[in-house]
Amino acid sequence: MNFTQSEEFGIIVLTILTINILLLIYNLIKTFLLEKKYNAFMKNLSNSENIEESLKNFFKNIQYVMDENKEIKRNCKEIEKNLQQCIQKVGLVRYTAFQNTGSDLCFALALLDFEDNGVVINGIYSRENTTNTYAKPVEHGESKYPLVKEEIEAINRAKQGSYKYYINVGEEKNEKKGN
Repeated sequence: MNFTQSEEFGIIVLTILTINILLLIYNLIKTFLLEKKYNAFMKNLSNSENIEESLKNFFKNIQYVMDENKEIKRNCKEIEKNLQQCIQKVGLVRYTAFQNTGSDLCFALALLDFEDNGVVINGIYSRENTTNTYAKPVEHGESKYPLVKEEIEAINRAKQGSYKYYINVGEEKNEKKGN
């Protein structure tokens, strides 16, 4: 007896045929569901436009956003560049220039940019109830004009980005001892 004519061969062929029919049904169902999703997608895509027009508009919008983003980045770089030249660091030192004038009415104020360029202003209150104000340019944290210690302290405070209330306590004690 030939194997192709045997009962086992028939069972194997029938099993393969059944598996193929089940796979065909499975693929038909998947295709139907995919087609249903595709049709819903196309219907929701746009009522008046075809997919080509919708994609063109989509890419046009993407290009617009990219161009806007480049412009915003360029503006931000320009702002950052300008900010480096603005006053960013402030240092203030209050002090008493003369004994018995009281209340620390004198001050040194440093106003510096990102690269420590700017000005130091010194206001000195005198015994005659007048104030003299002096301004000295500062370049890279230094001035070509002589600086008093309060001005140097104000510049250092500005570089450190902090404020310090400064009193010449040591000098007052030394002056009082001398009297």
